[in-house]
Amino acid sequence: MAQETILTVTHLEKKYTDNLVLRDIDFAVSPGEVISIIGSSGSGKSTLLRCLNLLETPTSGDIRYHGESILNPKFNQNHYRSRVGMVFQQFNLFKNMTALENCVIGQMKILGRSREEAEKVALKHLEKVGMAPYREAKPHHLSGGQQQRVAIARALSMDPEVLLFDEPTSALDPEMVGEVLATMTELAKEGLTMIVVTHEMEFARDVSTRVCFMDKGVIVEDGPSEEVIDHPQHERTKTFLTRYLNERK
Repeated sequence: MAQETILTVTHLEKKYTDNLVLRDIDFAVSPGEVISIIGSSGSGKSTLLRCLNLLETPTSGDIRYHGESILNPKFNQNHYRSRVGMVFQQFNLFKNMTALENCVIGQMKILGRSREEAEKVALKHLEKVGMAPYREAKPHHLSGGQQQRVAIARALSMDPEVLLFDEPTSALDPEMVGEVLATMTELAKEGLTMIVVTHEMEFARDVSTRVCFMDKGVIVEDGPSEEVIDHPQHERTKTFLTRYLNERK
């Protein structure tokens, strides 16, 4: 029997006054998929992610989580946000808390775990991302790459079913990008379902199972990662990839 999709997006639109940022998006996410969303700045990638996490309310259309509309007023949004976690471009760690406390607070407040249990879970995930030795460090003592790995550990500590990554390496110095991508590659190997807005084309091709190319608020192309990156079908995808690869040379 086919696995149930986790998220199903239908006819999703997002408008800011007269500016239509997302147009008629249809999109489904199955367990274990690693989906990279690529495209130029302003193509709607981050807005799509923010709608999936309810940081933005769609103007029209629907998003279903295991068949239940997340836009229904009776839907438990706090529970949903713990199951569909988010890792931001700017880390968003609590600056006055240690790495360990950053990973503990959400578990206690939202999942109702005891401090002892929350610390045990947090340490497991800090260990996983190579940050256990820095558990007592506050964010200003950590490099950007280390902060982002703590942010990933914090998201994992909530036991998410899906993790959304919004350009997780774009605020990092080049030498720190590798350590964060290595952490994400490990999570992909473990079978975590991930949706990643990224400019890292090697990650998109080699780690993702699927790539979506967005342009002007629509998904232009959506398919297996190697096909989309190496053999794009649409002219707009070809133009973007050619320009992008030329800029990187």
